[in-house]
Amino acid sequence: MIGGIPIDTVMRALGDPTRRAVFERISRVDEITVVELTRGSGVTQGAVSQHLKALKRAGLVAERPAGRNVYYRARPEGLAPLFDWLSHYDGFWRERFANLRTLLKEIDP
Repeated sequence: MIGGIPIDTVMRALGDPTRRAVFERISRVDEITVVELTRGSGVTQGAVSQHLKALKRAGLVAERPAGRNVYYRARPEGLAPLFDWLSHYDGFWRERFANLRTLLKEIDP
């Protein structure tokens, strides 16, 4: 758990393809409203709001109220628990790739 957010929460939030698409769309802009996210998405405004709630709970988005609108922006630092978890496997994969490189050199010098 990093920053109080369990990795399970982050993985669950990004595990849903629609939610992941919403997060990716938010990541490409500075800020965006629910109405803008809903437009052209094929998902209802209520569903987008539920996805945003899960992304916010996972620490992946932040909101900024402004009058009647709420603007959402991505919080890339919310991905830290996922990166930290994956970093545990870095040594494993480096060793495997080094072994593969050695094997390929032996096969085809």
